Amino acid sequence: MKILAFAGSSSSTSRNKELVKYVLKRFTEHDINLLDLKDFDMPIFSVDREKDGYPQEAYQFLTAIEECDAIICSMAEHNRSYTAAFKNVFDWASRINVKVFHDKQMLLMSTSPGGYGGGNVMATAHKFFPQFGADIRDTFSLPKFIENFDIENTEILNAEFKAELDQKISDFKKGLS
Repeated sequence: MKILAFAGSSSSTSRNKELVKYVLKRFTEHDINLLDLKDFDMPIFSVDREKDGYPQEAYQFLTAIEECDAIICSMAEHNRSYTAAFKNVFDWASRINVKVFHDKQMLLMSTSPGGYGGGNVMATAHKFFPQFGADIRDTFSLPKFIENFDIENTEILNAEFKAELDQKISDFKKGLS
């Protein structure tokens, strides 16, 4: 089973990437492809630029999704929405294939330093990703990342959140077999 994972951020200190890495520790029996959005740096999408063709990075992103069996992603939130980095990759990819996520099963997550845990971007992604071919099996949001996550040990500190996510991971894995 091939698992594709990414954080919806290009930050070198992405909290969402830390959350993804935490979850991936429970998928060691699977083939994992952890993407970094920095590898998909493209010009800002516009219909004028589209007339010149699509960047190779957009095709690479779609290929990575096409070649996986399931997706694990954690969406970073900027100004209550997707980060500019993710939105740009998504915009280019969706112009090539509107079914960006190729009907793959997805565990959709978010986290942030605030008490809402990226809930705004989570709600947006949960609403719109299925229209772009995501089969969202479950969601998880970790609020107050700085208080609830030990970056050094890649571990959730809050027992309730840890138990909730562990159950969601277990359920997601069962659905893959």
